[in-house]
Amino acid sequence: MRVNGALQRDPEWPVQLRQDRIEVNGQPIRVEAKVYLMLNKPRGLVTTASDEQGRDTVFRCLEGKGLPFLAPVGRLDKASEGLLLFTNDTVWAAQITAPGSHLDKTYHVQVDCVADEALTRQLCHGVTDDGDILAAKAARVLRHGTRYSWLELVLDEGKNRHIRRLLAALEVGVLRLVRVAIGSLQLGALTKGESRILTRAEVTALAPPKA
Repeated sequence: MRVNGALQRDPEWPVQLRQDRIEVNGQPIRVEAKVYLMLNKPRGLVTTASDEQGRDTVFRCLEGKGLPFLAPVGRLDKASEGLLLFTNDTVWAAQITAPGSHLDKTYHVQVDCVADEALTRQLCHGVTDDGDILAAKAARVLRHGTRYSWLELVLDEGKNRHIRRLLAALEVGVLRLVRVAIGSLQLGALTKGESRILTRAEVTALAPPKA
């Protein structure tokens, strides 16, 4: 490796990517442009780059778009759908997923019962499951029929299968689970399997630059 024309053999040699000229095997290294993207994840796709069981992954939705490699920011399980973020900015991703960020995530959940205020109070009060305290920050009934209901749940933390485990502990089954917002970013009218680049304002709103 050469840094500003000088040969460097120390792999931990400090460099400034935006200032120093770095070459490996005579080829210059360029700083990849930062990309921030949102996807409306369809149900049935796993949130990983490759799957040892050969299942379709969320990256199927990004094929042919000419994007650099992007990593998912957090995850949605195979049976869940909705808003999923991708980026190649690891610092930004870490800010969003950090436990201390307490960034609200909003979900619409179809359940196999006629929900009422008693259930929403239980969801906010929380349960203990396998050593984890599981609760919603906010919960309300969106609508219901004779057998099923839609709930809106807001979490500001995300334990593994948080919503499914919380509802299961209350003997409520989940029929559909859709993430509709992360912070101020709304899924909106983005159709299943479609993606779009975030605006600079949206990027900043989710994770403001550190001073």
